[in-house]
Formats: sequence, C-alpha cells, structure tokens
Amino acid sequence: MQLTSTVKRYHEIISSIPGISDRLLTERLRDLENEGLIVKNIITTSPKKVEYELTPTGKELDEVIHVLMKWVKKRGKSL
Repeated sequence: MQLTSTVKRYHEIISSIPGISDRLLTERLRDLENEGLIVKNIITTSPKKVEYELTPTGKELDEVIHVLMKWVKKRGKSL
C-alpha cells in the first residue's frame, strides 16, 4: 500500500501495515501532516470518512521512497 499513488482512506492504510496500532498510525499521520507532507480530508457523509493524500512537497519524495524500497527489497533477498 502506497500513499504515493492515490488518496487512501484510514482503514486502507492501517490494514496494509501489519501490527501497527491505531494510536501509532494516528500519531505518524499527524506528524506527516504537521510536516506538510500529507493532507487529511474529512468527508462529512454518514458515516464520516477520512482520506489522506500527499501534498506537492510529499510527492517530491516519491522517487526517493521508490529507490529506498528497491534497496530494502534487494538487501532482504541477499540476507
């Protein structure tokens, strides 16, 4: 699951990260929002929906993240 590709709802993010608690994910999303890397959109339907998407600044990190993920996958196979 990558937030880099599309807008994601909270439940999509939490279900894609095994073992993360609601509290920890909420804190990390808040940190990213405070740093200006993501924006939180609240959709006031019934029930209320919360979506997250990258800001233009956050999207600038896309290439760096892909390079790091490629490196991690390569290292994982060689261990």
